[in-house]
Amino acid sequence: MKSHFRRSLVLPPAGAETFFLWGPRQTGKSTLLRASYPGARWIDLLKADHFRLYAARPERLRQELEAGIAGNAAGTGSRGQIVVDEIQKVPALLDEVHWLMERRGHCFALCGSSARKVRRGGANLLGGRALRYELRGVTAREMADDFDLDRVLNHGYLPRVYQASRPGRLLDAYVGDYLKEEVAAEGLVRNIPRFAGFLEAAALCDGEVVNVAAVARECGVSGHTARGHFEILEDTLLGTWLPAYRKRAKRRVVRAPKFYFSDVGVVNRLARRGRVLPGSADYGRAFENWVFHELAACSTYREDGAPLSYWRLAGGTEVDFVLGDMEVAVEAKSGRSVTSATISRDCAAWFRTIRRSGGESSCAGNPAAGAPRTASTSSPRASSRPDFGTGSGPAEGPRPGALATLHSFRPALDEWLHVSDAMLRRRTVPDADLGVVRITTMPVGQQDSPSQHSNKREK
Repeated sequence: MKSHFRRSLVLPPAGAETFFLWGPRQTGKSTLLRASYPGARWIDLLKADHFRLYAARPERLRQELEAGIAGNAAGTGSRGQIVVDEIQKVPALLDEVHWLMERRGHCFALCGSSARKVRRGGANLLGGRALRYELRGVTAREMADDFDLDRVLNHGYLPRVYQASRPGRLLDAYVGDYLKEEVAAEGLVRNIPRFAGFLEAAALCDGEVVNVAAVARECGVSGHTARGHFEILEDTLLGTWLPAYRKRAKRRVVRAPKFYFSDVGVVNRLARRGRVLPGSADYGRAFENWVFHELAACSTYREDGAPLSYWRLAGGTEVDFVLGDMEVAVEAKSGRSVTSATISRDCAAWFRTIRRSGGESSCAGNPAAGAPRTASTSSPRASSRPDFGTGSGPAEGPRPGALATLHSFRPALDEWLHVSDAMLRRRTVPDADLGVVRITTMPVGQQDSPSQHSNKREK
């Protein structure tokens, strides 16, 4: 197995831009920065001497750079990159960074695992002058030949944990370090044991619409406190909310968001799932988390990436993931009994809802410029070779801006899923439950009616 993975996130050339790089702990941010900027001057606030030095006197950074003693030539000149790791530990440094950017043309890479203290402490966020990047856990295309689905669903996406032969203790240490360094050290909560109990309760809600009141009762805290705890998970990048798609609500739709943890290995440990075995309900939940991880990474790393959401009717009909303004629909299924008919029930309701809304974009009155797509997983015995990019393409002519962006994003999604499909078909576990990722297309305005769908099923 590789000692390190080549990451898909592309950072700016040295000396070109100042940017923030956020990401959960141990996703490989420092490794990526060292590989991207080998000659950079490095300030690591995890080191006690660096922390004491700049926490007591943030202006020292400016004085060092002005005096020309801040490391090698590549790091001191305006053409080099200056890396500040764990910037959230000394937010006051951002005032000096701002001045050095404006007056001296220095470029900084500001790295951190939690934006909460920076955002909520009134720190200088550089007035929109800095780009924002986010590094997620390792993806299937980054693992390449080292990808193994069962290993991913049990170990998670943290590079070090994925490579470990026995990940349990590493995951326990990861959760312990999170509680110690992110929560306790930053003073985010007063009662650490109670917050640890909340983490276990929240893990049981992974990939679900969260009943915050029920979680609060289970943890013995108020609803307000439980909501604050979920905010801490989001701000420290351990999890994120997936909003409901509701722009074209011609039917009663669920409006509450879902919550996903950023690493399925952490979820497995907190929820005490043990080993996740193919065919089990936990395997399906873990697989959905992985699909979210892949889609979120693809959307985040590309400049023309589309926002993610999900769609669910009050009666329970649901599409797991929606990209952009109804451009791409993704349904995640795992199991030997999954068939095209099983998948089509929810997707047929999805397409009928689009047609009832007139197939119009919410950002403009023009017809939607592209064909919604659905991606699903199914058993090898229930599907033929997957079809990538063979559906009808976008209509020619003027397109709303958002849809034009998605038009350029769709081939990238096809490519991303194609890589994931190739990885899935190289599984090392025999008699696998999971087979391929398949993409089909139904153009807006040309969907079959419900009666036509039923006739096709009968045939």
